[in-house]
Amino acid sequence: MRFTVGWLYPDLMNIYGDRGNILTLLKRAEWHGLEPHLVELGRGAAAEMQDVDVFFFGGGQDREQALIYDDLRQYKQESLQRAVDDGVQILAVCGGYQLLGHYYQTADGERFDGIGMLDVKTEAGKKRFIGDVVVQTGIEGMVPDTLVGFENHSGRTFLGPGAKPLGKVLMGKGNNGSDKTEGAVQGNIIGTYLHGSLLPKNPHLADYVIGKALKRRGDGALSHLDDSAELAAHGWILQRAQRR
Repeated sequence: MRFTVGWLYPDLMNIYGDRGNILTLLKRAEWHGLEPHLVELGRGAAAEMQDVDVFFFGGGQDREQALIYDDLRQYKQESLQRAVDDGVQILAVCGGYQLLGHYYQTADGERFDGIGMLDVKTEAGKKRFIGDVVVQTGIEGMVPDTLVGFENHSGRTFLGPGAKPLGKVLMGKGNNGSDKTEGAVQGNIIGTYLHGSLLPKNPHLADYVIGKALKRRGDGALSHLDDSAELAAHGWILQRAQRR
């Protein structure tokens, strides 16, 4: 079975090791017996969007976000909404997470309206949040129930009633440094500030996204993989972070 990952704006929204997330999705799909395929979706119309199973939307600085802003609204918004309604998954990190919300306001006061697929809003803070993060996820049935990563953002994101937190912050700052939330989950969309890269450090989250994407085809069951090495690394990172 063909499994297609659509990478949104890989030339501009690709910092903090986002390629590692793409490689993890593709390789784990292959290990699960699927035929992985990558589609890079830059600026302009993209007919290939209709064939995607999982969209990945990475991070970028304010300049890069400004460069893709009009294109996202003109060429991608409608297709993304239609895809999500059909069961396609979106994983968005940092800048991508912010642009899926209602708006992002820069430190200079310039406001960019997002595409409103996540009930969140973001405003730049005066101080960057930088450091390791440990999150206890609220995703039912995920084992282990922790996520680890690295945050590096000045945005302060607050969730509205339509979105639920990806998890509770055990260590680090998370969405805004005040309410102990990290990320957002709304329907088939996951947004997060976790870099590191996220998925190599959390293979259980990668499989969750892949499995949900396959459910739209009527089969979300994945083969069992020996993740002992990956989960040992996850556990080591978790212990190291908690000792600091």
